[in-house]
Amino acid sequence: MSDKSLPLIAVADDDILARRILPGTRALKEHLGCSLQDALIAFTDRYEVLRLERPNEFSEVPDEYWDDFES
Repeated sequence: MSDKSLPLIAVADDDILARRILPGTRALKEHLGCSLQDALIAFTDRYEVLRLERPNEFSEVPDEYWDDFES
């Protein structure tokens, strides 16, 4: 990825809130034009922001969100 900071992105917010990790990562990859690894980093960064800003909109607790996901 370039040295530029990623802009605040909401393109994957619905996927993040619904725990659709792969579709959300794919959406970010296409939107940002970056590698899959960088898209996953963007996804996790945005996840952290949403956890702070909108905690009640998640369907599971933080400890369960990443269960069964292996990158």
